[in-house]
Amino acid sequence: MRAALIDGKAIAADMRAQVCQQAEELASAGWQPKLVSVSVGDTAAAELYVRNQQRSAESAGVAFEARTYPAETSLEQLTGILHGLNADPRVNGIIIQRPLPAHIPVKVLQKAVHPLKDVEGMHPASIGNIVYNDLALGPCTAVAAVEILKTLPLPMEGLNVTVIGHSEIVGKPIAFLLMGLGATVTVCHHMTRSVAMHSRAADAVFVAVGKPGLVTGDMLKPGAAQIDIGINRIETPEGPKTVGDADFDSCAEVAGWITPVPGGVGPVTVATLMKNAVLATRLQMDHYRAAFANTEV
Repeated sequence: MRAALIDGKAIAADMRAQVCQQAEELASAGWQPKLVSVSVGDTAAAELYVRNQQRSAESAGVAFEARTYPAETSLEQLTGILHGLNADPRVNGIIIQRPLPAHIPVKVLQKAVHPLKDVEGMHPASIGNIVYNDLALGPCTAVAAVEILKTLPLPMEGLNVTVIGHSEIVGKPIAFLLMGLGATVTVCHHMTRSVAMHSRAADAVFVAVGKPGLVTGDMLKPGAAQIDIGINRIETPEGPKTVGDADFDSCAEVAGWITPVPGGVGPVTVATLMKNAVLATRLQMDHYRAAFANTEV
């Protein structure tokens, strides 16, 4: 039997419904969740992401403002802009759109976003909290991938998982999140001697490396869950096509569950961003209330 297709759009719709209810509650308390997207220079590559984020925000009851700055904007100017957004209580989350001009190091901007407004989960503090099993505003793609696995009828305690890819914002956070849930995790990377040896022993395989077709059916244990986080554009005789890092057809013949690309992890990632926006708003509301209460004492 072919693998059961994991419907990321349906999972995302359920998440947005919950976010919408929470956003309404916050708005009625005077805290309308609001995201600000920051793009710099040629925004053509990020326009699709911004539109998707705005559409998802509006459907979830989260206000969204897209700001674009000229390519010649300096790092110092952008840092000042971010500090201004950090200090604005009307802004609850900040998104740094990529790509950025060559003279703007993305990590510097990510560090400039206040951790309470880091809805992308990219700040070192946000990543570090995961190591202590203290998930607040986690990296959206990593959190989304793990949330998808949690929807499957697999016991997390003792589950054998292989993560292929060890990036700071996807592979490594996924590993720590899964360990926090009780899974036994193996992380593979470009220096791993035999990736297939590890993936064949796993009950669930995550892949996020940016190489189309890297994982094939003969690399999976029958009945395993395949979570494909890769997004690649390839040329086919029928024209350009978006595919993941797994060879879908061969993996679907072996896996028990499989995510499609597109329509799998992607929609859940955007829904996680909205969930983070609501959580960030609640954290900020509590922070300001506590600070105000202290000034009254």
